[in-house]
Amino acid sequence: MAHFAELDENNVVVSIHVVNNDILKINDVESEQAGVDFLNSLYGHSRWKQTSYNNSFRKNYAGIESIYNEEIDAFVAKQPYPSWTLDEDSATWIPPIPKPHGEDQSLDLVWNESTNSWIDVSILNAGVINE
Repeated sequence: MAHFAELDENNVVVSIHVVNNDILKINDVESEQAGVDFLNSLYGHSRWKQTSYNNSFRKNYAGIESIYNEEIDAFVAKQPYPSWTLDEDSATWIPPIPKPHGEDQSLDLVWNESTNSWIDVSILNAGVINE
């Protein structure tokens, strides 16, 4: 089965549709355009991009509210924080400071945009830090 992301006018994914692989075949060769044409005949618009469930193309599987980035031909999650930058090779967001990987792997760290730092969730839950 092939998966197609329905895009709005801003290239934001609004839904995912499954299309039988037989529909994609033209002379026994799969064609993304055949899937787009099929979905266009059902829904009346051509804002569709095929997505790969195993990330074999377009870098990431399209998720609802992810964005299709035409420049890098990839699906990208919404930017989590203004300070994070897009790694175009992986189509993932990178924090300005890498997440620590220390000896204590039990720490549950979250990004604090106001301090540009990683903080332990247990400190937040204890009310020690107000975000």
